[in-house]
Amino acid sequence: MPYSACTMTSDEPPALRPLFVTVGDNPARPFGMSAADRAVALAIKAKLEPAGEAQPDRSTVYADLNWGWDPEWLVALSDKPGEVLLKDGHPVLAHVPAHGDAAPLLSAMLSGDRYQGSLGRIDADTSDFSYRKLRKRERPFVMRLDPSDPEPVERAAYDASYKGVTDALTLYLWRRPAFYLTRWAARAGMTPNFVTAIGFVLCVAAFFLFMAGWYWTGIAAGFGFMVLDTVDGKLARCTGQSSNWGNIFDHGVDLVHPPFWWWAWAEGLEAYGRPFERVYELMIVGAIVFGYVAQRVIEGIFVRRYGMHIHVWQQVDSKFRLVTARRNPNMVILVASLLVGRPDLGIELVALWTLLSLIFHAVRLAQANARRDRGRPVISWLT
Repeated sequence: MPYSACTMTSDEPPALRPLFVTVGDNPARPFGMSAADRAVALAIKAKLEPAGEAQPDRSTVYADLNWGWDPEWLVALSDKPGEVLLKDGHPVLAHVPAHGDAAPLLSAMLSGDRYQGSLGRIDADTSDFSYRKLRKRERPFVMRLDPSDPEPVERAAYDASYKGVTDALTLYLWRRPAFYLTRWAARAGMTPNFVTAIGFVLCVAAFFLFMAGWYWTGIAAGFGFMVLDTVDGKLARCTGQSSNWGNIFDHGVDLVHPPFWWWAWAEGLEAYGRPFERVYELMIVGAIVFGYVAQRVIEGIFVRRYGMHIHVWQQVDSKFRLVTARRNPNMVILVASLLVGRPDLGIELVALWTLLSLIFHAVRLAQANARRDRGRPVISWLT
């Protein structure tokens, strides 16, 4: 049974939003937080109103603290009063409507028995979601939260927060190291914005190191920033600490810094001993900046026209996202060029790959437009 992961409207009056009540007690501390505190934080992000107990005239979402679950279940259930999420017959989350009878539900949650009430049943093992924001389609997790070993829930929550369509480095290379960093940061009490700030410092340091021709040191700083760029978002989602300012800060840095890095790399060639002619350098950097901006514009046009990212239209688009001329794949090219002592060749290849990627995305946009003009739907292969 498919469910939309984006059903709750953010402009709904707070007084009409469901209450959120935790049931039972669990000494587990996933991501360094008590089970109850983390559940409440996730509920707040799902636009629910935490409460110590239910009120007769308010609908209420109940959560059994003996279970760990994907936050998207809260978003889905918040708009589905009268339904209960079951795992092997046991109630995990449930939305009891106003003036509804919660006694059978609470009895089952507190005793660990199977649910025998009248709420509509959602089976955690047969339902799946289309995560539009995370560009993937999969079944949200539900599992026991073991007080002596919360790591399985931590891993499941971390994996659930990962984008399904992104570059190869993020998806494969540092996925595991970033998990341990995310968990350590959470247990150390670090906020996502603090992690973003550390990453920003490394991002600026990489710029100046590239400018000075200290490429290997700059790459070390750059890769540190790239890993932390993964950690901050995962930390926010796994602990319920995401914010509008954090989103702007994180994505703003992501959007702005790449052209400055490539310009600094080209400038650093003089200190390295392999300078370009000035006009040629301006052509190389101009091609990169133009290609980068133009690709972003194409992506924006696609989202506006078709309500989805261009990278999730068809499978070829998702596969191309693994290597398209964004920061991380470009850094692979530059590292390879350094290994053979040719940072000048590396930035030339980045310019070439940027223009080829631009052509690919321009063609894909034209193909989508032609498909729409013929009256055929343009929908994501993940739908």
